[in-house]
Amino acid sequence: MMKNFSNYVMAVAVAISLFLLVVVSPPVEAVTCSPLQLSPCLAAFTSDTPPSSTCCQRLKEQRPCLCGYLKNPSLRQYVNSPASRKIASSCDVPFPTC
Repeated sequence: MMKNFSNYVMAVAVAISLFLLVVVSPPVEAVTCSPLQLSPCLAAFTSDTPPSSTCCQRLKEQRPCLCGYLKNPSLRQYVNSPASRKIASSCDVPFPTC
């Protein structure tokens, strides 16, 4: 009798945990790595204009992609430039260490 009750309690605990994981956890959205997503940062990259809020938002979204951009020979010089570091700093996005 006690073993059945323990199994019941365990099953309820697992069901509640699964429910909380599905309902309470925010959905994970995949990031599409595309340097074109950073086009709102162009003005800040080419002038002394501070980065816009859209630029910072996109930079934060693209953060998982930055190491890939640094490894790309076509993009490395832009991503590793002083302007990019300044934009990242202004947007409170840590520069990647890959």
